[in-house]
Amino acid sequence: MAALGAWAEACPRPLALFFDEIDALRGQGLLSVLRQLRAGFPERPDHFPASVILCGLRDVRDYKAQSGGDPSRLGTSSPFNVKVESIRLGDFTQDEVRALYGQHAAETGQQFTDGAIARAVELTGGQPWLVNAVGREIVEKMQVPPAEAITAAHVEEAKERLILARATHLDSLVARLLEPRVRRVLEPLLEGGFAGGDTYDDDASYVRDLGLVAPDRPLRIANPIYREVIVRVLASPAEDAIAVDPRAFVRPDGRFDIERLLRDFAAFWREHGAVLAGRMPYNEVAPQLVLMAYLQRVVNGGGHVDREYGVGRGRIDLLVRWPHTGEDGKRAWQREAIELKVWRAGEKDPLPKALAQLDATLDGLSLPTGVAVIFDRRPAADPESCTRFEEALTPSGRRVTVLRA
Repeated sequence: MAALGAWAEACPRPLALFFDEIDALRGQGLLSVLRQLRAGFPERPDHFPASVILCGLRDVRDYKAQSGGDPSRLGTSSPFNVKVESIRLGDFTQDEVRALYGQHAAETGQQFTDGAIARAVELTGGQPWLVNAVGREIVEKMQVPPAEAITAAHVEEAKERLILARATHLDSLVARLLEPRVRRVLEPLLEGGFAGGDTYDDDASYVRDLGLVAPDRPLRIANPIYREVIVRVLASPAEDAIAVDPRAFVRPDGRFDIERLLRDFAAFWREHGAVLAGRMPYNEVAPQLVLMAYLQRVVNGGGHVDREYGVGRGRIDLLVRWPHTGEDGKRAWQREAIELKVWRAGEKDPLPKALAQLDATLDGLSLPTGVAVIFDRRPAADPESCTRFEEALTPSGRRVTVLRA
């Protein structure tokens, strides 16, 4: 505090001070900083910085809890009565992303195609760090030749590389997944149920401040990259225990063998499901996480798994996209839709609802068939005897495979 006072006295103009990554401080270190800022506030601007900006992932009110304060007293937006305003750096619009990438084009002559810009916005949700990280990955790490235009395929590859590398920003977010306040919001969201999503709810507001969920309603994960990272991190305890050869799931014609995937997973679930589900950090969605870990292990390196989950959906939708050579000799994409649901105690069999929901999904994707996986989590359910296959018809007459596990 004395040093800041001397600096303010020596500076001919009012001093504005930025504390970047204030989140790095915890416990007594953070408490000391907050106390000094509060003590120096009455002395501003002649004997203390006129303005202090704390830059981090949280709203300033949450630093009180991080420094050891009582979380139950976080109702006020100004825990130490000197906060003027909390400002969140908003997400970029598509025009702003175009302008940002346009600066690279102006300097180097290398263009981002319209498809690349649209895909970047779709994958990042306009999150400023991610938008820049995708561009940097393509230009500096992937080293796309300057004479070559940057396409949506380059953006897709950059996304995968960022997820696998778990860059610092992504690690900072996933490190908070096990915090009770984060789990209370994300766990029901992952399952497709309802969470405390009111704007004034402390937990939801906290997770919004972290940027893990979108700032507006309905409550949902902020962007597809976060959606992918969150599931991969939570499913990693199961993925580490899965010993399969991904090449065994590629047919001679290069297509993905979805039938073998289901058969092998059913056998794996009978033997290891209960144990692995017990290791999952989010118990309410443990079976779904185990299946997604298995699928990720099989598909990883060859195709892609797109995940959709959100408040009130009551399900998780998966879309496997697998590249292969079509009948015309050109690159084509095989698509397989999988819907995950859970049967809990006191509920009716979710199959009829699953078939109706899967029907709508298949209709939107223009696919003739799909898969519904129903995990029976009723107390009397036994994975050994319950795991079986069925065939069923959707309301529109599509024949689908049903795996009960």
